[in-house]
Amino acid sequence: MAQRTYEHRTSERQTNERQPAEPRTFDSYEEFWPYYVAMHSKAATRWIHLTGTLTGLAISAYGLARGRKRYAAALPLIGYGTAWPAHFLIEKNNPATFGHPAWSLRGDMQMIRMMLAGRDRELAETAAKWLAANRP
Repeated sequence: MAQRTYEHRTSERQTNERQPAEPRTFDSYEEFWPYYVAMHSKAATRWIHLTGTLTGLAISAYGLARGRKRYAAALPLIGYGTAWPAHFLIEKNNPATFGHPAWSLRGDMQMIRMMLAGRDRELAETAAKWLAANRP
């Protein structure tokens, strides 16, 4: 698989301003995963992702069960419609979806499964470890 580059922006804790973009490259999903979690370092961002995805999924399933195919659009609209503002407003970074859409979708599903299994603390630790090792 070809190496891909992604630029992200992170916030400075003291000033709450965006840092300059830094290119990130990943050769595998396993290498991407800690970075993905770090881009969701704040619990509020993770919980907004979970809520938006599950709400979109529920509305889509309801609509499809009722034969209303247009409800299928609820999953990406509500899922991304809640997740992306959380990145801009809470994390002060760009969604990883912009650079790695397939890996980000996989990451979302893995993150949500872990949260539903009560492993949110593990996600916070993964994010903190990646950020500590990769901050300028």
